[in-house]
Amino acid sequence: MNILDQYAKKAGLPPGEPVFTGTRQVDKPSIEVIQYSNTSVRYEENISLRQAFDMLSPSAVTWINIAGLHDISIIEEAGKKFAIHPLILEDIVHLSQRPKIEEMDSYIFFVLRIFTKAGNEITDEQISIILGENVVITFQEKPSDTLSPLKKRIKTNKLKKSDTGADYITCCILDILIDTYFVLMEEIEDHIEFFENEELLFSPSVETLQEIQKLKKQIVAIRRSAWPVREIISTLSRSDSKLISQQSRLFIRDIYGHSVHIVDIIENYRENLSGMLDIYLSSMSNRMNEVMKTLTIIATIFMPLSFMAGIYGMNFKYMPELNWRWGYFTLWGIMIITAFLMVIFFKRKKWL
Repeated sequence: MNILDQYAKKAGLPPGEPVFTGTRQVDKPSIEVIQYSNTSVRYEENISLRQAFDMLSPSAVTWINIAGLHDISIIEEAGKKFAIHPLILEDIVHLSQRPKIEEMDSYIFFVLRIFTKAGNEITDEQISIILGENVVITFQEKPSDTLSPLKKRIKTNKLKKSDTGADYITCCILDILIDTYFVLMEEIEDHIEFFENEELLFSPSVETLQEIQKLKKQIVAIRRSAWPVREIISTLSRSDSKLISQQSRLFIRDIYGHSVHIVDIIENYRENLSGMLDIYLSSMSNRMNEVMKTLTIIATIFMPLSFMAGIYGMNFKYMPELNWRWGYFTLWGIMIITAFLMVIFFKRKKWL
């Protein structure tokens, strides 16, 4: 039993059967091929993997994009065609991999994660890349528009003649990945500024704390992917593989600079969010202190009044003031004057 059949067995399926997602079978995988050279561009979509293999040519670069990894027979067929190691195939079908790079004799394997934002939720998608000689194979979890700008650029023949290598496609995908981080960071920055300037200063609430915690979780998830990506690009820039041209190495160094920048931004935002949590806790503590101070002052004012009321509430028969005609009104006057003097005292002490 090969490694993919073992994966099917873990999913509770017979060997060679498509893997199910939840209780619903996912649609048939989408396969599209872009083949280009200095003189021509050819694009095919919704074709079989066998037809994609028939398009391979040593005189042109072929990009095969497979969207949908539930049919393990397709992954196995691609593995046989390009002699991909079984452990690499396992990494492709397991969709919770940490970003990494593996250099083999005839190809370089990448696992990356691309983040997208839908409403207030951030989702990530695993994309695996096989870089070979004149061929790039990408494996996506599902069809998406993440790589559409690159596909459009190739299909419209807007590549320079010096950019026609398979390694250039890989570099472009890495660049798109870094760009998705920048887009997310801009949106997260807007949220952070809003909470810093509005919510935390004027109306901190439990909802504010929940939003800050949500942002912090998103930053942690992005950071968990961004750090390995930086190491991947650094490793790629130092690689002596013949699959990486000198022209692409310059591009890779530029991408590495962007990855370092995004990691710095992530770390800054992470520290800002931690500081915002401290500000929130301090703000809530100050509000509680204000409430406690107000209650303490009220209790302090009523202490002598309660003392007076308690004295004359005792049921002794011989209390001179009880038989005095103006005793009731006099006691009220003393109590009001006492409370007034205490309020003035508190204000002079700046306790009010």
